[in-house]
Amino acid sequence: MCSLSIGSGSITNPAFQPCKLNSNFSFLSKMPLHFFQVSKRPSKDQYRTCRFPKCPVSESSISSPVEAEIADEGDDPTAELRYLDPEVDPQSISEWELDFCSRPILDIRGKKIWELLVCDNSLSLQYSKYFPNNVINSVTLKNALVSICDEFGVPLPEKIRFFRSQMQTIITRACTELGIKLIPSKRCLSLLLWLEERYETVYMRHPGFQKGAKSLLALDNPFPMELPENLYGEKWAFVQLPFSAIKEEVSSLEKRYAFGAGLDLDLLGIEVDDKNLIPGLAVATSRAVPLAAWMNGLEVCSVEADLARASLILSVGISTRYVYATYKKTPATTSEAEAWEAAKKACGGLHFIAIQDDLDSEDCAGFWLLLDLPPPPV
Repeated sequence: MCSLSIGSGSITNPAFQPCKLNSNFSFLSKMPLHFFQVSKRPSKDQYRTCRFPKCPVSESSISSPVEAEIADEGDDPTAELRYLDPEVDPQSISEWELDFCSRPILDIRGKKIWELLVCDNSLSLQYSKYFPNNVINSVTLKNALVSICDEFGVPLPEKIRFFRSQMQTIITRACTELGIKLIPSKRCLSLLLWLEERYETVYMRHPGFQKGAKSLLALDNPFPMELPENLYGEKWAFVQLPFSAIKEEVSSLEKRYAFGAGLDLDLLGIEVDDKNLIPGLAVATSRAVPLAAWMNGLEVCSVEADLARASLILSVGISTRYVYATYKKTPATTSEAEAWEAAKKACGGLHFIAIQDDLDSEDCAGFWLLLDLPPPPV
């Protein structure tokens, strides 16, 4: 079992200060030692049972609208995938998630195959198409996006999220010509988990699979930058909330005007008991609403404790990392940070950020439920 020791501190200076936030939060430095309700690290199957319909069909069998039948694991891994949930109104799908990258698969020329992978966050739409490496450009991508709309009978999306900075130029050119708004973001969680699932069920079974091959477009992990002034808070604390309270906070985002974002954990195949304690970061500031508004436009991805630098790192967008807070490095604070990271891992990477306007407030001005995923295997 993983114990969590809680510390609180100032975002603008390294000195720790006591603070009291939402009464639902547990501050373990102020109460008897508390244990997470997870007796061991969840297995991959328990927390990441991705629910992706297996429905590859040949390109010649596609009609509009497309209604692919679910296939079993024995299907041809070289087949391209086309799927549109017949119960979903095609006109309602307005946001896509996209990856356009090489795969660890060689074609008959001995060159890496590229793949366009597109889905929406509910996985009602799923599309894959392979390309040779000598046609990778914005025109190819633009034509492919238009063909998706033609094949499925769906409109061009209003927004597309993507997570590879190296492809930003090509994706930007293609989408700009089509009038699509681009959002560089690692909050493409359905897509990231789908890539993980496809690596095992499709790419590894492909006859051209190259074991150990590294991606040509590795994800960036740049040195963290100084936090912009508009993102400063006043005090922070490692905290935890029962998952039942997390669900209430996420639900409240839809009922009242608040900044933040939740996650569809059922869709992502993440199962958490209501009594499980989820680690998070609470931020208290007198300018909570402006801070939450600024945070809301950043595509917040994750928070991690950097033990070596005695700091908290905020990841946003594709590859932007900020030093969000610092603390005085001591054996006690290092132990607290280690325990917080261990607790996050025990929850499958699940954690949160909560922003409040007053130390005694019962409400959050901003609440983000986050999932810290490892980089995709491709």
